[in-house]
Amino acid sequence: MPTYNKLVRDRIPEVIENTGKKFSTRILDETEYIEQLKKKAYEELDEYVNTDNKKDAIEELADLLEIIHTLAEYHDSSIDEIEEVRKLKAEKRGGFKEKIFLIEVEDE
Repeated sequence: MPTYNKLVRDRIPEVIENTGKKFSTRILDETEYIEQLKKKAYEELDEYVNTDNKKDAIEELADLLEIIHTLAEYHDSSIDEIEEVRKLKAEKRGGFKEKIFLIEVEDE
């Protein structure tokens, strides 16, 4: 039986159960939960980085966005509040659309 030891989406046990397979799960405490959410964010980002087509890229970005929504809620925030912070930062410092690559800055 494969061992996963990772945070999964809420309906994954139902999906596995519908295949007739046996499995085991447990509910994480708050400390483990945030730790596993952060770990999952890295996992999903790595999967995005390793995509080689638009369809897979969109799928992985959707997974990342789900993690961001969940983390926002965990921190008693919302995606709307995060979007407001993003907009303010973009107004103040810009976005990444101009493809600027900083090479060096002279020290005085």
